[in-house]
Amino acid sequence: ARRRFAADIAVGVTGIAGPGGGTESKPVGTVCFAIVTAGTTKAFTRNIPGDRERVRQFSSQYALDGIRRNILLQ
Repeated sequence: ARRRFAADIAVGVTGIAGPGGGTESKPVGTVCFAIVTAGTTKAFTRNIPGDRERVRQFSSQYALDGIRRNILLQ
């Protein structure tokens, strides 16, 4: 996606915000993030406690902070 759209940074976020959909191995609040730049690919998973709205808010803020951190490191 980063190359296709000639972007400097690409971010992917997916997960289980709830209230349903969780399993024992992937409970509600499990969120996976990926941040890709020209030279790096970082992927990680976080478990975010709280209701659907909190999981969604935290996930978007966390992804935006990841972009910010990558820009500052350049």
